[in-house]
Amino acid sequence: MEQFLQVGVITSTHGLRGEVKVFPTTDDPARFRQLKEVILEGKRERLNLTVEHVKFFKQFVIVKFKGYDHINDIESYVKCPLLVTRENAVPLEEGENFIADLIGLKVMTDTGEDFGRLTDVLQTGANDVYVVDHHGREVLLPVTRECVLDVDVEGGFVTVHILKGLLD
Repeated sequence: MEQFLQVGVITSTHGLRGEVKVFPTTDDPARFRQLKEVILEGKRERLNLTVEHVKFFKQFVIVKFKGYDHINDIESYVKCPLLVTRENAVPLEEGENFIADLIGLKVMTDTGEDFGRLTDVLQTGANDVYVVDHHGREVLLPVTRECVLDVDVEGGFVTVHILKGLLD
């Protein structure tokens, strides 16, 4: 399991006073309101930063970090991800998992066949879709009760039922 979870990526500076424009990579951008600390994954180092204030602009979150009061202080961190520890992550509901924990899981069919590896999760309006590398071929599996039977992050595998016509 991943120790750190990405919540956003700094896309650009915002103004001259050290604010940055962040593209949120979390399901709930409003979570930035409660966020007190983040870890900035710099090009050469990891920095623990304290969030001073947050505001929202279109699909972005404008964040000001304590101690970074000028554009020159923060400019070199554009395109760097912002991470949180698991302790600071949003609590999961029953049956939910972090996408970072799903990537790389072995995918097994309900008949015991090794189907491949989960490489990505697409979030659509209706339901999520697992992207599976099925022995060199990309297969999309809908995350529904009929298709995804069990997700065992601790055990390192997902059990699926291959619906008729899915591989055609």
